[in-house]
This record gives sequence, C-alpha cells and structure tokens, in this order.
Amino acid sequence: MLGIDNWDQLSPREKYEKRFEKFSKPELDFPDESAKEAYQERIQMLKDVIELKKPVRVPQCLNMGVFVADYAGYTAKDMMYNYERLGEAFKKFHKDFEVDAAASSMLMGPAKVFDILEYKLYDWPGNGVDEKRSYQCLEKEYMKADEYDLLINDPSAFWMRFYMPRIIGAMESWGKLSPWTDIIELPFMGPTFIPFGLPDVQESLKKLMEAGSAALEWAGAFSQIDAEVSAINGLPPLFGGFAKAPFDTLGDTLRGTRPIMTDMFRRPEKLLEALEVLTAINIEMGIRAANQNNNPIIFIPLHKGADGFMSEDQFGKFYWPTLEKVIKGLVEEGIVPYLFVEGGYNDRLDYLASEAEIPEKQTIWIFDDTDMRNAKEAIGDRACIGGNVPGSLLQTGSPAEVEEYVRDLIENVGADGGYILANGVVLDDGKVENVEAMLSAGRKYGKY
Repeated sequence: MLGIDNWDQLSPREKYEKRFEKFSKPELDFPDESAKEAYQERIQMLKDVIELKKPVRVPQCLNMGVFVADYAGYTAKDMMYNYERLGEAFKKFHKDFEVDAAASSMLMGPAKVFDILEYKLYDWPGNGVDEKRSYQCLEKEYMKADEYDLLINDPSAFWMRFYMPRIIGAMESWGKLSPWTDIIELPFMGPTFIPFGLPDVQESLKKLMEAGSAALEWAGAFSQIDAEVSAINGLPPLFGGFAKAPFDTLGDTLRGTRPIMTDMFRRPEKLLEALEVLTAINIEMGIRAANQNNNPIIFIPLHKGADGFMSEDQFGKFYWPTLEKVIKGLVEEGIVPYLFVEGGYNDRLDYLASEAEIPEKQTIWIFDDTDMRNAKEAIGDRACIGGNVPGSLLQTGSPAEVEEYVRDLIENVGADGGYILANGVVLDDGKVENVEAMLSAGRKYGKY
C-alpha cells in the first residue's frame, strides 16, 4: 500500500502519518518555490486542524457547485460539455478567491458520456435542467422490494444485470447476461458468453467503448485543470475521493426515499442485512480512492440521516451503526473521513459524541443546519468541525451580515482551533460580494 512493504503492520495513526507525508509531496509542476511552499503550508494547516491544533489561521475550504461557472460568465452546461471553458472557469475562481484547498473540476461531470450512455438516473444542464442550474436526481424505485436477496447474495451481479440496465439505456440488454460466478468449470464458459453474441448486447458494448473514449478525454481534461490549479495557486485538493453512508447508498438511488422508509417497517431484517453488505463496499471504495489519488481525505455526504428524516430510534438502528463502521474502516487505514452533514443533526449529536464511536482527531464534520455551539460542545474535543455558513445568507444577505456571521462562528466555535470555515451546503447560488465577504472575514478574524 502506497509503496510501503510493511503497511499492514502499521497502526492506524502511523498509516495516517504516511498518507499525509505522501499528500505533501505531489507530482506537480510548481511555477516557483513560493507556490510549492504555499501548498505544503496549507497541507500542514489541514493536518493541524484535523488534530485539533491551532493552525496559523482558520482554514477556508469552500464546497463548490455551479457558482464557479456563473462567476466566469459561463453556464453549467458549458462546464459539462466544453472542457476549455471548464478550465477557464476553475482557474479564474481559484485565482480570484483566496481559499486553502482546491475544488475539483471533476465534480461537474462529463455530459458527453451521459449522452452516449442514455443515462436515466439524473437530469443535467441542457438535458432536463436549465443550462445554468445544477444536475438533479430522478428518484425512482430502481431496486424492487423483492430484490434484497439479489443484492445481498451478489451485489456486483445485481448491479450488472438489474440496476445498470434500469438507469443506463445503453445497458438495457445487460439483463440477459449471466453472473460471472457461473464460470466455475469448462462446460460453463460457452453458455455464459452466448449473450455477448446477441446484436443488442454487441451494440451496447460499442456504446460503452464510445463512452469510455469520451470518459478518457474528460479525465485528461479535468486532471490537467486540477493539476494546474493546485500548482499555480499552491492549493492541495480538498478530497481524495468519495464514500457514502450505507443507508444513503441504498436509499438515494436504489430503493428511493419513500420505499426505503417503508422498508424499515415491512422488511427491517433484509434492510439491515443489505446495509452490512454495502458497508464493506463503501470502505473499499474510499480506501481505493485515497490510494489512487494520494490524498487521505475522503468525502462522505450524509443525506437521509438528518433530523426529520427518521426517528432517533430508527437512526440508531438503521443509519448510524453502518456509517460508524465505514468511518472506523477508513480511519483504520489512516484515512480522514470528511463528513458533509446536510440538514440538521441537532438530535444526533449524542451519537457523534460517544467516545467509542468517533475516532479521535481523525475526522472532519462539516455542518449545514446544526447548532454549532452544541456541536462544538458535543464533539469539539474529539473531532474537527466546520461549515455552517448558510447558502441562503450567501444568496440573500449583505456583506456586513456575512462578516458578522463568520465573526461569530470563529469567535465562539473556532477560537480554540479545530475549525474549518466552510459553507454549509454546496455553493451553486451566491452573491460574489458575499463570498468575498465570507473569505475576507475568515482572514480577518481567523488568525491565531
């Protein structure tokens, strides 16, 4: 792992240190020594704040959406189809706004790939959504209530033969394929490969190859953009990859919100069994991404665990236990889970505060609508917290109101360190002067 022969013999903390050492030495073409030093200084700031130390100042890490496009005078559609404009927009944003971690242009997504695949799970700018707006999930019951055993017994086969044909038009014929696990002896080879001779399956493979070429073009573009942004501005990337809470994996785009809520009553044991299967999948996904990108910070958006989505008892039974396992599984590999806590977690703080459940000084919790003083009291001595600058304030408030809000946050929540200044929701809409006021206030009041 990471080129270290005795990796499995290292403690979680030793793995964490090795990952940050690798993170601080990127293969980037810095234009000068000052940019390289700025990069390493910001890595140290992130490391200090995670460890609840006082960095040189409060780090400023924005969670960016289509604001980047609008600021550059482009549409969200431009960002997803025109990679030259994608690069111009992200370079302009990071040049003009003084942040401490780079937002990746990868997050805009490759619309050309979606077009080829006939992607059905989302609408995106220019395809069901206004050209200036962000993408939108089209929630449906893509996994049926009677398919839990299919998912539990062989998740990869379920994805290949049931889920993907429902969300990707170009893969509709994949329902005819046999599971790869059928190939256990010579006589099974022929029958397994018969479907690949069918015209609709072969046409699907051609579209997948076309989509693969388009994805490579996109990957080359965003990789170059992100590398230039990091090198020129001395900005480390904020995330090394993604994982999810198992309940969200199942509820967001497999069962859907309403079906999974009824599953808690109608088939709770099957739901719990499936969540355990998805736990290992999410841990592996996060570890693999951190290894590939040499970045120990893994983004985990929390969707359906917020106050009001389910009762506290349901949260304790269905949501928290497997999320806790994902967090611990990543931490054991030296990874820092960056938990983007959407909505309010005011009724969930007791879970987060349990000494046995939160690994000390190795997680980041970015809150949206949670009372930050209560969050600080509950977990501030064990975990880095941040966020809470409302998107509504950045959209409708005045610069003076934004400055006052940030000042209050830093003085009452971030005074002892362990705090990251960030917006509480992904920034799609906001007044330029308010974003500038937020960052300016962070520099003004965030010095230690």
